[in-house]
Amino acid sequence: MRVVILGAGVIGVNTAWQLLQRGHEVTLVDRQDDAALETSFGNAAQISVSYCEPWANREAPLKALKWLFDPEGPLKFRPQLDPAQWAWGLQFLAQCNDAAFERNVAQLVALGSYSHAALKEVVAETGLQYHRLTKGIAHYYTDAKSFADAGAAAELMRRHGVNRRVVDREELLRIEPALRQFGDRIVGGTYTESDESGDCRVFTQELARRCEARGMQSLMGHDIERLERSGGDISGVLVRDRQTGQQRRLHADAYVVAAGSYTTALMRQVGVSVPIYPGKGYSATLKILKPELAPQVSMLDDQLKVAISRLGDQLRVAGTIELGGFDLSLDTPLARTRAQMLVKRIEQVFPGVCDTRTPEQGGDPQFWCGLRPATPTNIPLIGRTKVGKLWINAGHGTLGWTHGAGSGKAMAELINGEVPAMNFGFCGIDPRSAKGNAGAGLRTPARA
Repeated sequence: MRVVILGAGVIGVNTAWQLLQRGHEVTLVDRQDDAALETSFGNAAQISVSYCEPWANREAPLKALKWLFDPEGPLKFRPQLDPAQWAWGLQFLAQCNDAAFERNVAQLVALGSYSHAALKEVVAETGLQYHRLTKGIAHYYTDAKSFADAGAAAELMRRHGVNRRVVDREELLRIEPALRQFGDRIVGGTYTESDESGDCRVFTQELARRCEARGMQSLMGHDIERLERSGGDISGVLVRDRQTGQQRRLHADAYVVAAGSYTTALMRQVGVSVPIYPGKGYSATLKILKPELAPQVSMLDDQLKVAISRLGDQLRVAGTIELGGFDLSLDTPLARTRAQMLVKRIEQVFPGVCDTRTPEQGGDPQFWCGLRPATPTNIPLIGRTKVGKLWINAGHGTLGWTHGAGSGKAMAELINGEVPAMNFGFCGIDPRSAKGNAGAGLRTPARA
Protein backbone atom coordinates (compact mmCIF):
# COMPACT_ATOMS: atom_id res chain seq x y z
CA MET A 1 0.00 0.00 0.00
CA ARG A 2 0.95 3.63 -0.42
CA VAL A 3 0.54 5.50 2.86
CA VAL A 4 0.82 9.24 3.50
CA ILE A 5 1.56 10.24 7.11
CA LEU A 6 0.82 13.81 8.14
CA GLY A 7 3.06 14.83 11.05
CA ALA A 8 6.69 13.89 11.77
CA GLY A 9 6.69 13.81 15.55
CA VAL A 10 7.42 10.69 17.58
CA ILE A 11 3.99 9.26 16.67
CA GLY A 12 4.24 9.84 12.92
CA VAL A 13 7.83 8.61 12.60
CA ASN A 14 7.16 5.44 14.59
CA THR A 15 4.15 4.80 12.36
CA ALA A 16 6.31 5.27 9.28
CA TRP A 17 8.96 2.86 10.57
CA GLN A 18 6.44 0.14 11.33
CA LEU A 19 4.71 0.48 7.96
CA LEU A 20 8.04 0.27 6.14
CA GLN A 21 8.82 -2.86 8.16
CA ARG A 22 5.67 -4.39 6.67
CA GLY A 23 6.62 -3.55 3.11
CA HIS A 24 4.45 -0.49 2.49
CA GLU A 25 5.46 2.70 0.65
CA VAL A 26 5.47 5.72 2.94
CA THR A 27 5.48 9.48 2.43
CA LEU A 28 6.01 11.57 5.57
CA VAL A 29 4.94 15.23 5.57
CA ASP A 30 5.71 17.96 8.10
CA ARG A 31 5.85 21.75 8.01
CA GLN A 32 9.14 21.81 9.95
CA ASP A 33 12.53 21.24 8.31
CA ASP A 34 13.17 18.09 10.33
CA ALA A 35 11.30 15.55 12.40
CA ALA A 36 10.48 16.14 16.08
CA LEU A 37 10.74 19.93 16.07
CA GLU A 38 7.41 20.60 17.78
CA THR A 39 5.79 18.63 20.63
CA SER A 40 8.44 15.88 20.52
CA PHE A 41 11.33 18.35 20.76
CA GLY A 42 11.80 19.14 24.46
CA ASN A 43 9.53 16.88 26.49
CA ALA A 44 10.19 15.31 29.88
CA ALA A 45 12.23 12.44 28.35
CA GLN A 46 10.49 9.72 30.39
CA ILE A 47 9.20 6.33 29.26
CA SER A 48 6.85 6.18 32.21
CA VAL A 49 4.57 3.15 31.96
CA SER A 50 4.10 3.31 35.73
CA TYR A 51 2.65 6.82 35.42
CA CYS A 52 0.17 6.18 32.62
CA GLU A 53 -2.55 7.96 34.57
CA PRO A 54 -5.20 10.30 33.15
CA TRP A 55 -5.37 13.93 34.24
CA ALA A 56 -9.07 13.48 35.03
CA ASN A 57 -9.76 12.14 38.52
CA ARG A 58 -12.18 13.04 41.28
CA GLU A 59 -9.75 15.56 42.80
CA ALA A 60 -8.89 17.35 39.54
CA PRO A 61 -11.76 19.93 39.45
CA LEU A 62 -11.01 21.24 42.95
CA LYS A 63 -7.28 21.36 42.27
CA ALA A 64 -7.84 23.20 38.99
CA LEU A 65 -9.91 25.82 40.84
CA LYS A 66 -7.23 26.18 43.50
CA TRP A 67 -4.53 26.67 40.86
CA LEU A 68 -6.62 29.01 38.69
CA PHE A 69 -4.91 32.16 39.96
CA ASP A 70 -1.56 30.59 40.80
CA PRO A 71 0.99 31.30 38.02
CA GLU A 72 3.00 28.26 39.18
CA GLY A 73 0.03 25.89 39.44
CA PRO A 74 0.71 22.52 37.74
CA LEU A 75 -2.66 22.51 35.92
CA LYS A 76 -3.85 25.90 34.73
CA PHE A 77 -7.10 26.54 32.87
CA ARG A 78 -6.97 29.80 30.91
CA PRO A 79 -10.52 30.49 29.69
CA GLN A 80 -10.78 31.47 26.03
CA LEU A 81 -13.63 32.55 23.78
CA ASP A 82 -13.36 29.17 22.14
CA PRO A 83 -16.30 26.73 22.06
CA ALA A 84 -13.86 23.85 21.52
CA GLN A 85 -12.13 24.59 24.83
CA TRP A 86 -15.39 24.63 26.78
CA ALA A 87 -16.70 21.50 25.08
CA TRP A 88 -13.44 19.72 25.89
CA GLY A 89 -13.61 20.97 29.48
CA LEU A 90 -17.12 19.59 29.97
CA GLN A 91 -16.05 16.21 28.59
CA PHE A 92 -13.05 16.30 30.91
CA LEU A 93 -15.28 16.96 33.93
CA ALA A 94 -17.40 13.97 32.97
CA GLN A 95 -14.28 11.79 33.38
CA CYS A 96 -13.53 13.07 36.90
CA ASN A 97 -14.91 10.10 38.79
CA ASP A 98 -13.48 6.84 40.10
CA ALA A 99 -15.16 4.57 37.56
CA ALA A 100 -13.89 6.53 34.58
CA PHE A 101 -10.44 6.84 36.13
CA GLU A 102 -10.12 3.08 36.58
CA ARG A 103 -11.39 2.44 33.06
CA ASN A 104 -8.99 4.96 31.51
CA VAL A 105 -5.99 3.76 33.52
CA ALA A 106 -6.51 0.21 32.27
CA GLN A 107 -6.26 1.29 28.63
CA LEU A 108 -3.39 3.70 29.17
CA VAL A 109 -1.28 1.10 30.97
CA ALA A 110 -2.09 -1.55 28.36
CA LEU A 111 -0.86 0.76 25.62
CA GLY A 112 2.13 1.79 27.75
CA SER A 113 3.32 -1.78 28.32
CA TYR A 114 2.77 -2.70 24.67
CA SER A 115 4.64 0.43 23.60
CA HIS A 116 7.59 -0.14 25.91
CA ALA A 117 8.06 -3.60 24.39
CA ALA A 118 7.80 -2.09 20.90
CA LEU A 119 10.42 0.53 21.76
CA LYS A 120 12.83 -2.14 22.93
CA GLU A 121 12.30 -3.99 19.64
CA VAL A 122 13.12 -0.88 17.62
CA VAL A 123 16.23 -0.12 19.68
CA ALA A 124 17.45 -3.71 19.43
CA GLU A 125 17.02 -3.70 15.65
CA THR A 126 18.45 -0.25 14.94
CA GLY A 127 20.97 0.33 17.72
CA LEU A 128 19.75 3.91 18.09
CA GLN A 129 21.62 6.08 20.61
CA TYR A 130 19.58 8.80 22.34
CA HIS A 131 20.97 9.25 25.88
CA ARG A 132 18.94 6.26 27.01
CA LEU A 133 19.05 5.42 30.73
CA THR A 134 17.38 2.22 31.93
CA LYS A 135 17.57 3.01 35.63
CA GLY A 136 13.85 3.41 36.35
CA ILE A 137 11.79 6.35 37.57
CA ALA A 138 11.67 7.54 41.17
CA HIS A 139 8.87 9.73 42.54
CA TYR A 140 9.81 11.73 45.64
CA TYR A 141 7.42 13.34 48.11
CA THR A 142 7.94 16.27 50.46
CA ASP A 143 4.44 16.16 51.97
CA ALA A 144 3.49 13.42 54.44
CA LYS A 145 -0.18 13.29 53.43
CA SER A 146 0.65 12.98 49.74
CA PHE A 147 3.13 10.23 50.54
CA ALA A 148 0.51 8.41 52.61
CA ASP A 149 -1.69 8.32 49.51
CA ALA A 150 1.13 6.96 47.33
CA GLY A 151 0.42 3.38 48.35
CA ALA A 152 -3.00 3.38 46.71
CA ALA A 153 -1.55 4.66 43.42
CA ALA A 154 1.20 2.05 43.54
CA GLU A 155 -1.33 -0.71 44.21
CA LEU A 156 -3.40 0.45 41.25
CA MET A 157 -0.40 0.11 38.97
CA ARG A 158 0.46 -3.31 40.38
CA ARG A 159 -3.08 -4.49 39.58
CA HIS A 160 -2.30 -3.63 35.97
CA GLY A 161 1.02 -5.46 35.97
CA VAL A 162 3.40 -2.56 36.68
CA ASN A 163 5.64 -2.90 39.73
CA ARG A 164 5.62 0.60 41.20
CA ARG A 165 6.66 0.12 44.80
CA VAL A 166 6.62 2.42 47.84
CA VAL A 167 10.05 3.10 49.36
CA ASP A 168 11.11 5.00 52.48
CA ARG A 169 13.48 7.94 52.37
CA GLU A 170 16.62 5.93 53.06
CA GLU A 171 15.93 3.45 50.28
CA LEU A 172 15.09 6.28 47.90
CA LEU A 173 18.41 7.95 48.68
CA ARG A 174 20.20 4.66 48.01
CA ILE A 175 18.41 4.39 44.67
CA GLU A 176 19.40 7.96 43.76
CA PRO A 177 22.20 9.37 45.95
CA ALA A 178 22.01 12.70 44.11
CA LEU A 179 18.91 13.47 46.20
CA ARG A 180 20.92 13.53 49.45
CA GLN A 181 21.43 17.30 49.38
CA PHE A 182 17.63 17.61 49.42
CA GLY A 183 17.12 14.57 51.63
CA ASP A 184 15.93 16.36 54.76
CA ARG A 185 12.89 17.59 52.81
CA ILE A 186 11.93 14.16 51.46
CA VAL A 187 9.48 11.97 53.40
CA GLY A 188 9.50 8.99 51.02
CA GLY A 189 8.78 7.96 47.48
CA THR A 190 7.91 5.32 44.96
CA TYR A 191 10.17 3.61 42.45
CA THR A 192 9.59 1.65 39.24
CA GLU A 193 12.72 -0.12 38.07
CA SER A 194 11.31 -1.04 34.65
CA ASP A 195 10.76 2.55 33.47
CA GLU A 196 13.45 4.49 31.61
CA SER A 197 14.36 7.79 30.00
CA GLY A 198 15.98 9.22 26.88
CA ASP A 199 15.93 12.08 24.40
CA CYS A 200 12.73 11.87 22.34
CA ARG A 201 13.95 14.36 19.74
CA VAL A 202 17.20 12.52 19.08
CA PHE A 203 15.41 9.16 18.90
CA THR A 204 12.76 10.45 16.50
CA GLN A 205 15.18 12.20 14.19
CA GLU A 206 17.50 9.20 14.06
CA LEU A 207 14.59 6.86 13.37
CA ALA A 208 13.45 9.19 10.58
CA ARG A 209 16.91 8.81 9.00
CA ARG A 210 16.52 5.03 9.14
CA CYS A 211 13.12 5.39 7.47
CA GLU A 212 14.61 7.47 4.66
CA ALA A 213 17.33 4.86 4.19
CA ARG A 214 14.56 2.29 3.71
CA GLY A 215 12.98 4.33 0.95
CA MET A 216 10.56 6.65 2.73
CA GLN A 217 9.83 9.88 0.86
CA SER A 218 10.35 12.73 3.29
CA LEU A 219 8.55 15.99 2.57
CA MET A 220 9.88 18.23 5.32
CA GLY A 221 9.16 21.95 5.14
CA HIS A 222 5.75 21.36 3.59
CA ASP A 223 2.52 22.88 4.88
CA ILE A 224 -0.48 20.54 4.88
CA GLU A 225 -3.02 22.79 3.22
CA ARG A 226 -6.03 20.58 2.72
CA LEU A 227 -7.44 17.09 2.99
CA GLU A 228 -9.58 16.44 -0.07
CA ARG A 229 -12.68 14.29 0.05
CA SER A 230 -14.58 12.68 -2.78
CA GLY A 231 -17.79 10.99 -1.70
CA GLY A 232 -17.04 8.83 1.31
CA ASP A 233 -13.27 8.64 0.81
CA ILE A 234 -10.22 10.83 1.02
CA SER A 235 -9.06 11.46 -2.54
CA GLY A 236 -5.81 13.25 -1.76
CA VAL A 237 -3.96 15.77 0.33
CA LEU A 238 -2.73 19.14 -0.91
CA VAL A 239 0.66 20.25 0.42
CA ARG A 240 2.80 23.32 -0.27
CA ASP A 241 6.58 23.67 -0.19
CA ARG A 242 7.32 26.46 2.28
CA GLN A 243 10.45 27.56 0.42
CA THR A 244 9.22 27.59 -3.17
CA GLY A 245 5.48 27.98 -2.60
CA GLN A 246 4.90 25.12 -5.03
CA GLN A 247 1.82 23.01 -4.38
CA ARG A 248 1.50 19.30 -4.98
CA ARG A 249 -1.25 16.78 -4.49
CA LEU A 250 -0.45 13.46 -2.81
CA HIS A 251 -2.46 10.33 -3.51
CA ALA A 252 -2.38 7.15 -1.45
CA ASP A 253 -4.29 4.07 -0.33
CA ALA A 254 -4.31 5.29 3.26
CA TYR A 255 -3.76 8.64 4.99
CA VAL A 256 -2.67 8.80 8.63
CA VAL A 257 -3.15 12.07 10.51
CA ALA A 258 -0.56 12.25 13.29
CA ALA A 259 -0.42 16.03 13.59
CA GLY A 260 -0.73 16.35 17.37
CA SER A 261 -2.90 19.25 18.48
CA TYR A 262 -3.38 20.33 14.86
CA THR A 263 -5.15 17.07 14.05
CA THR A 264 -8.48 18.59 15.07
CA ALA A 265 -8.43 21.29 12.37
CA LEU A 266 -7.31 18.86 9.66
CA MET A 267 -10.04 16.37 10.50
CA ARG A 268 -12.66 19.10 10.57
CA GLN A 269 -11.97 19.78 6.88
CA VAL A 270 -13.55 16.44 5.99
CA GLY A 271 -16.31 16.38 8.57
CA VAL A 272 -14.63 14.38 11.31
CA SER A 273 -14.79 15.80 14.85
CA VAL A 274 -12.15 14.75 17.37
CA PRO A 275 -11.93 15.85 21.04
CA ILE A 276 -8.27 16.87 21.01
CA TYR A 277 -7.24 20.12 22.71
CA PRO A 278 -3.72 21.50 23.30
CA GLY A 279 -2.18 21.50 26.77
CA LYS A 280 0.87 23.76 26.84
CA GLY A 281 3.84 22.32 28.66
CA TYR A 282 7.23 23.82 29.47
CA SER A 283 10.75 22.50 29.87
CA ALA A 284 14.19 23.81 30.73
CA THR A 285 17.39 22.05 29.70
CA LEU A 286 20.40 22.97 31.79
CA LYS A 287 24.13 22.29 31.48
CA ILE A 288 25.45 20.00 34.23
CA LEU A 289 28.38 21.54 36.11
CA LYS A 290 29.03 18.70 38.57
CA PRO A 291 28.41 15.35 36.80
CA GLU A 292 29.30 13.34 39.92
CA LEU A 293 26.40 14.96 41.83
CA ALA A 294 23.85 14.87 39.01
CA PRO A 295 21.09 12.24 39.05
CA GLN A 296 21.12 9.12 36.89
CA VAL A 297 17.60 7.98 37.76
CA SER A 298 14.76 9.87 36.09
CA MET A 299 12.49 11.48 38.68
CA LEU A 300 9.12 13.02 39.43
CA ASP A 301 8.76 15.86 41.91
CA ASP A 302 5.39 15.46 43.58
CA GLN A 303 5.12 18.98 44.95
CA LEU A 304 5.58 20.79 41.64
CA LYS A 305 4.44 17.89 39.41
CA VAL A 306 7.55 18.13 37.25
CA ALA A 307 9.80 15.47 35.72
CA ILE A 308 13.61 15.52 35.83
CA SER A 309 15.79 13.48 33.47
CA ARG A 310 19.48 13.39 32.68
CA LEU A 311 20.41 13.62 29.01
CA GLY A 312 24.15 13.18 28.77
CA ASP A 313 25.79 16.34 30.08
CA GLN A 314 22.46 18.13 30.45
CA LEU A 315 19.54 17.94 32.86
CA ARG A 316 15.98 18.33 31.57
CA VAL A 317 13.16 19.48 33.85
CA ALA A 318 9.67 19.63 32.40
CA GLY A 319 6.09 19.98 33.52
CA THR A 320 2.90 22.00 33.94
CA ILE A 321 -0.25 21.87 31.85
CA GLU A 322 -1.77 25.09 30.60
CA LEU A 323 -5.11 24.86 28.79
CA GLY A 324 -5.23 28.12 26.89
CA GLY A 325 -5.36 27.45 23.16
CA PHE A 326 -2.50 27.39 20.69
CA ASP A 327 -0.30 29.95 22.42
CA LEU A 328 3.38 29.03 22.08
CA SER A 329 4.88 32.19 23.52
CA LEU A 330 7.77 32.05 25.97
CA ASP A 331 8.06 35.79 26.57
CA THR A 332 4.83 36.58 28.42
CA PRO A 333 4.93 37.21 32.19
CA LEU A 334 3.09 33.93 32.84
CA ALA A 335 5.39 31.93 30.55
CA ARG A 336 8.51 33.43 32.11
CA THR A 337 7.22 32.66 35.60
CA ARG A 338 6.48 29.04 34.73
CA ALA A 339 9.82 28.54 32.98
CA GLN A 340 11.79 30.08 35.86
CA MET A 341 9.85 27.93 38.32
CA LEU A 342 11.43 24.86 36.71
CA VAL A 343 14.95 26.25 37.05
CA LYS A 344 14.42 27.35 40.66
CA ARG A 345 13.30 23.83 41.55
CA ILE A 346 16.46 22.31 40.14
CA GLU A 347 18.57 24.68 42.23
CA GLN A 348 16.57 23.72 45.34
CA VAL A 349 16.82 19.96 44.80
CA PHE A 350 20.33 19.82 43.29
CA PRO A 351 22.08 22.99 44.52
CA GLY A 352 25.10 23.94 42.44
CA VAL A 353 24.84 20.89 40.19
CA CYS A 354 23.60 22.72 37.07
CA ASP A 355 24.10 26.13 35.55
CA THR A 356 20.85 27.74 36.65
CA ARG A 357 21.88 31.31 35.89
CA THR A 358 19.55 33.43 33.81
CA PRO A 359 20.76 34.81 30.45
CA GLU A 360 21.15 38.18 32.15
CA GLN A 361 23.51 36.54 34.64
CA GLY A 362 25.53 34.88 31.88
CA GLY A 363 23.72 31.54 31.87
CA ASP A 364 22.21 29.71 28.92
CA PRO A 365 19.07 27.83 30.03
CA GLN A 366 17.29 26.26 27.07
CA PHE A 367 13.63 27.03 27.62
CA TRP A 368 10.97 25.37 25.47
CA CYS A 369 7.24 24.96 25.34
CA GLY A 370 5.06 22.59 23.33
CA LEU A 371 1.41 21.73 22.83
CA ARG A 372 0.41 18.35 24.22
CA PRO A 373 -2.54 17.02 22.20
CA ALA A 374 -4.93 15.82 24.89
CA THR A 375 -8.25 14.03 24.83
CA PRO A 376 -10.57 14.37 27.86
CA THR A 377 -9.78 10.77 28.83
CA ASN A 378 -6.07 11.08 27.93
CA ILE A 379 -6.60 7.96 25.82
CA PRO A 380 -5.19 8.61 22.33
CA LEU A 381 -7.26 8.11 19.20
CA ILE A 382 -5.75 5.29 17.16
CA GLY A 383 -7.60 3.68 14.27
CA ARG A 384 -9.81 4.32 11.28
CA THR A 385 -12.24 7.20 10.96
CA LYS A 386 -15.68 7.23 9.34
CA VAL A 387 -14.12 8.65 6.15
CA GLY A 388 -12.65 6.02 3.86
CA LYS A 389 -8.83 5.75 3.71
CA LEU A 390 -8.47 8.18 6.62
CA TRP A 391 -6.77 7.01 9.81
CA ILE A 392 -5.87 8.84 13.02
CA ASN A 393 -2.98 8.46 15.45
CA ALA A 394 -3.16 11.45 17.79
CA GLY A 395 -4.26 12.71 21.20
CA HIS A 396 -1.43 11.32 23.34
CA GLY A 397 -1.27 14.22 25.79
CA THR A 398 1.78 14.01 28.07
CA LEU A 399 2.47 10.38 27.10
CA GLY A 400 3.53 10.70 23.46
CA TRP A 401 7.08 9.50 24.16
CA THR A 402 5.85 6.69 26.41
CA HIS A 403 3.19 5.57 23.91
CA GLY A 404 4.96 6.47 20.66
CA ALA A 405 6.52 3.18 19.59
CA GLY A 406 3.41 1.16 20.44
CA SER A 407 1.04 3.62 18.80
CA GLY A 408 3.08 3.43 15.61
CA LYS A 409 3.17 -0.35 15.71
CA ALA A 410 -0.56 -0.65 16.44
CA MET A 411 -1.39 1.77 13.62
CA ALA A 412 0.69 -0.23 11.15
CA GLU A 413 -0.85 -3.50 12.31
CA LEU A 414 -4.36 -2.15 11.88
CA ILE A 415 -3.65 -0.82 8.39
CA ASN A 416 -2.07 -4.18 7.60
CA GLY A 417 -5.21 -6.03 8.71
CA GLU A 418 -3.73 -7.37 11.96
CA VAL A 419 -5.05 -7.07 15.51
CA PRO A 420 -2.64 -5.55 18.06
CA ALA A 421 -2.16 -7.80 21.06
CA MET A 422 -3.58 -5.54 23.75
CA ASN A 423 -6.87 -4.53 25.31
CA PHE A 424 -7.41 -1.10 23.78
CA GLY A 425 -10.39 0.72 22.30
CA PHE A 426 -9.23 1.36 18.76
CA CYS A 427 -11.29 3.77 16.68
CA GLY A 428 -13.34 2.20 13.92
CA ILE A 429 -12.08 -1.35 14.47
CA ASP A 430 -13.99 -4.34 15.75
CA PRO A 431 -11.20 -6.65 16.96
CA ARG A 432 -13.46 -9.69 16.67
CA SER A 433 -13.59 -9.40 12.89
CA ALA A 434 -10.65 -7.25 11.81
CA LYS A 435 -7.99 -9.96 11.87
CA GLY A 436 -6.66 -10.79 8.46
CA ASN A 437 -8.85 -8.30 6.60
CA ALA A 438 -8.17 -4.58 6.66
CA GLY A 439 -11.69 -3.85 5.48
CA ALA A 440 -13.55 -6.14 7.84
CA GLY A 441 -15.33 -5.08 10.97
CA LEU A 442 -14.88 -1.37 10.33
CA ARG A 443 -17.46 0.88 11.90
CA THR A 444 -17.91 4.54 12.70
CA PRO A 445 -15.58 5.15 15.65
CA ALA A 446 -17.18 6.07 18.94
CA ARG A 447 -14.53 8.67 19.75
CA ALA A 448 -13.60 10.07 16.33
